[in-house]
Amino acid sequence: MSTPVIFHFCRADDWAAAQAAGEYRGDTLATEGFIHASRAEQVHLPANALVPGQAGLVLLEVDEAALPAPPRYEDGGDGTLFPHVYGPIPVAAVVAVHDFPPGPDGRFTLPATVARRPAPGGTG
Repeated sequence: MSTPVIFHFCRADDWAAAQAAGEYRGDTLATEGFIHASRAEQVHLPANALVPGQAGLVLLEVDEAALPAPPRYEDGGDGTLFPHVYGPIPVAAVVAVHDFPPGPDGRFTLPATVARRPAPGGTG
């Protein structure tokens, strides 16, 4: 059985800087205390709400088991649970990096390179 993964989108240049630093801190760790993430079936929701049409993004695939502490699944505001990472993401926890371009209409969908994986609890 494979370990659960979560996803986080960011600018490609931010990921490059994280690789040099050895960890990814995102833009919300300092301001909100955690890094926003999603399960595979949720990735499009924050991307379309926050950065529609934005080019130059990558989608980080993060092994939950490789994080220093497990993510907390918390209400995103409408009852939907999203994983939040309370601390930096070690570069070694990122098992794949996917190009994450918007479609011609500016909307995001899950990249074809992402294998759909079961959500925690196998409900996925």
